[in-house]
Amino acid sequence: MPGPEDGARGGGSGRPRIPPPRPAAEDNGPLPAATPPAPEPVAPEPDSTAPDEADDTDNPDVALRGPRTSEAGRPPTAAATAAAGTAPTPAPAPAPSYDHKVLKSLLGAWALAACSPEETAALEAHLTDCAPCADEAVRLRDAVGLLQKEENLDLDPLLRSRVLQRCLGRRPARIPVPEWVAPYDAETARLDALLRDMGESEWRAPVRLRWFEGNRGVEREATVAGVLGHLMTVDGMVAAALGLPDPLGDLTSSGASSPTSRTEAYWRAQMPEPAGSIREPWRDQDRTLIRTVSFAGRGAAELEVPYGDFSLPLRDSFLDRAFECWVHAGDIAEAVDYPYEPPASGHLNLMIDLAVRMLPAALAGRRRTGLAGPARRLVAAGAPGRTLHLEVEGSAGGDWYIALDSPAAVPSPDEAVAHVALDGLEFCQLAAGHVPPEEAAAGQEGDREAIRDVLSAAASLSRL
Repeated sequence: MPGPEDGARGGGSGRPRIPPPRPAAEDNGPLPAATPPAPEPVAPEPDSTAPDEADDTDNPDVALRGPRTSEAGRPPTAAATAAAGTAPTPAPAPAPSYDHKVLKSLLGAWALAACSPEETAALEAHLTDCAPCADEAVRLRDAVGLLQKEENLDLDPLLRSRVLQRCLGRRPARIPVPEWVAPYDAETARLDALLRDMGESEWRAPVRLRWFEGNRGVEREATVAGVLGHLMTVDGMVAAALGLPDPLGDLTSSGASSPTSRTEAYWRAQMPEPAGSIREPWRDQDRTLIRTVSFAGRGAAELEVPYGDFSLPLRDSFLDRAFECWVHAGDIAEAVDYPYEPPASGHLNLMIDLAVRMLPAALAGRRRTGLAGPARRLVAAGAPGRTLHLEVEGSAGGDWYIALDSPAAVPSPDEAVAHVALDGLEFCQLAAGHVPPEEAAAGQEGDREAIRDVLSAAASLSRL
């Protein structure tokens, strides 16, 4: 017979206070949330004024229902609780339990991170005790890793600069790298990263080299190792100007004084075997150049570097070498079917600025050989003359003004007779000889002859 602890009817309302029976547990999923237990009734105090209640225990109907409670001892109903302004606090649901079979079936969903938090906690606790399930979980997690989308393994081009900047911010370098050397440092490091994992067959892959001569484009085929040897021999001209060893050695006695003749002499000589062995001397030479100019101080920036029929200050020479390193790195990446990003915007802007500053002299040289139209108006040196406004678009772009009739004239916006707009990367491809002049300009207006002459002069800056 139930006693007071099993529950009682409340106040004659007819609503049972005993909770209904719970459903049976399922083997293929979590159990349903348990119904909160009803509050235990308070046993009534004996009341001498109601003697008839003592005799109710002899009544079978009353005994089956359980003892009655007084009004004071009756548990509060939900309606009474709501009237009082407070909601009943439900008891927390017990944590679901799972057997081995259910947990094993959840391993696939766990590997895909598709389990609920409760299932994940129960399964990971199970994996600490069940070795077969733990082994299966490792295999499934590895398999899921193979299904992930393939990502580009190239590092961010700016990562090196950010790391160095942060390191130098914490501890400034005793001998900092000059600002005009930073593009060369970055581009040689990026090319070295591209070459690091190449096999022998890739070192011998054919590379198509392109440049511009006169009014036509020129092509030549080399190998990846041959292109790197070309970069090393031309960098050797900068090394020789700084008093460092020339990588050509005795080959310089054959009259190799220009970038093209030096490269031809290197290619005619016996190539290193295996082909990948060229990487180490090229990398050592680059690091020696950077270290030397860093110790040389500011005075070295204006040191002249001869390139055969022209020369450049050392600061511009390092920008020129950075530009050619990037261009030929792109040629190599194209040959081995590998993506290659452009330089950082600040470095690319410095390279564009160098090319623009070289345009008046290049235009005058083409005019002397009859490849450009004659000067329209000669002015005294230092006086403003006819000008072309070059607008380079993009994050590395800007506005430049180019003297048309004489390198000694001063360009002036008030004297502009033509306006050309190009994308920054498109202008660099033009200066590298990879884009024909007639296809380069995105927008142009004004003197058509001046525009054609300037674009052709930009393409003539390219060389082997």
